[in-house]
Amino acid sequence: SPTGDSWGIFTFLCAALCNLPALPALNCSEELGAGQSIQQTYDLTRYLEHQLRTLAGTYLNYLGPPFNEPDFNPPRLARAERVPSATVDLDLWRGLTDNARLAANYRAYSRLLCYLRVLDGQVGTAELRHRLAHFCASLQGLVLSIGGVMSSLGYPLPAGPAAPPAGPPGAPAAPNDFLKKMDDFWLLKELQTWLWRSAKDFNRLKKKVPPAVVTLRLEARGF
Repeated sequence: SPTGDSWGIFTFLCAALCNLPALPALNCSEELGAGQSIQQTYDLTRYLEHQLRTLAGTYLNYLGPPFNEPDFNPPRLARAERVPSATVDLDLWRGLTDNARLAANYRAYSRLLCYLRVLDGQVGTAELRHRLAHFCASLQGLVLSIGGVMSSLGYPLPAGPAAPPAGPPGAPAAPNDFLKKMDDFWLLKELQTWLWRSAKDFNRLKKKVPPAVVTLRLEARGF
């Protein structure tokens, strides 16, 4: 009968499966290579650009006039030279090797992060401290992400500074409140320029490096 035939086939299949040797297991995994690392770093850079626009506006309002005025564009003071400058000729910058640009980004963000952490300890409002702390955490993630890209491409990591370079022994951080605010202004301005240029760097780099490849791996069991 049809019912008997079905039961016989089912019994046969069960017996066959029980006597099969262990089969290789299929494992679908994504190779986390340089392409994906570069994409993640690019995405984080663009996120930080967006985050900084809000933070910078809030912080400049905290500093007050003239720093929060749209047309305020002071000359860069010698004091601000300690902050890593992104004002390098674009043709010269593009002429550098990928390794040199990545190392420059890594060193710059490591130092900028140190300055921002000092800034975080000096502001007077809890909301602004919270925003600065959140941004510092994101920027720390960018430093680590750039380090991951360098490692995936086989480049050595440059040594990052442990703290911002200090001035002469016993010298105050700034002679007066206005110059201290000017230091903060230039820190934010340079950070904006670095992030803008880094986004372009990683966008070009991800076009040179192929994306991650999805592969099927066989994990032999029982052989």
